[in-house]
Amino acid sequence: MIDWGQVFSNAAVELISPTTAAYALAALGLAIHFGYTGLLNFGQAGFMALGAYGYAISILTFGFPVWGAVLVGIGASVIFALILGVPTLRLRADYLAIVTIAAAEIVRLLFTTNTFVAVTGSANGLSEYKDGFRALNPLHFEGTAGFGPWQHSADDWWVIIVSWTVVALACLFTWSLMRSPWGRVLKGIREDEDAVRALGKNVYSYKMQSLILGGVFGTLAGMIFIMPRAVIPAHYATSLTFFIYAILLLGGAATILGPVVGSMLFWVLLSFFSGFVARAVEVGWLPISQVQGGQLRFILVGVAIMLIVIFRPQGLLGNKKELAFVK
Repeated sequence: MIDWGQVFSNAAVELISPTTAAYALAALGLAIHFGYTGLLNFGQAGFMALGAYGYAISILTFGFPVWGAVLVGIGASVIFALILGVPTLRLRADYLAIVTIAAAEIVRLLFTTNTFVAVTGSANGLSEYKDGFRALNPLHFEGTAGFGPWQHSADDWWVIIVSWTVVALACLFTWSLMRSPWGRVLKGIREDEDAVRALGKNVYSYKMQSLILGGVFGTLAGMIFIMPRAVIPAHYATSLTFFIYAILLLGGAATILGPVVGSMLFWVLLSFFSGFVARAVEVGWLPISQVQGGQLRFILVGVAIMLIVIFRPQGLLGNKKELAFVK
């Protein structure tokens, strides 16, 4: 029989996991790009890869402290955003979409190539870069601690606390920006950039600022993403950006908390269906292999998201006005 308690317990763990936090922060960056400014960035995986590799390489190759590695990752994302934005932001939105999806894949392939294997680790990736971050941990206890299904070691709790603190600060910062005159200009660009330009605003400059800010959020998400795991280039395929877009639209495209709620729901559903399908195959409920079951979980998550979109097309926290923009 299926141990439903274990299935639900594993799914609940994903509510506050660092991976959920990383996806939420990356989706918040896309909310700034797409939801508030109307920029079609299909290269958020590239920003995450730059954050992950910028952090890891800075520590392993150059011996930077944690704060220095974070600054290197942010600096790399700013340069990447400028490279993408300078030739495209004066053109139609679809040009940015084409450039970003190609650039993100170029970044991933550069980290995969054997030419820079001494620095990037090629397809095997990088590890052993977490000691500096763990040294900052003020929590000291043996074994695990927590409540309910959320039982973690001191190092794991430290990652969780820092991850969700960064997400909370990013949400608060974005909320403040979108209530400011700067944020209102972004919303105006989203609705009708010609009208904003007619009012004397430099639309190109505002778009560039939005691209940089959302990219920095993606870079920070990339750093959070590698704390529970190694840096592997295969993690930053184009599908990563599409998962983040699914999370964004699930929660609400132009909302502050929508990416957070969407990320939690996405990972809880994925974990639940992963556990259910694996155990259903074991007990003979499903006449398929475990490999096929791994693909079936994405199908079930897709169906669940489709149902939510059908009955709540503006997203869980969105409104009708945002729905009109997405259409």
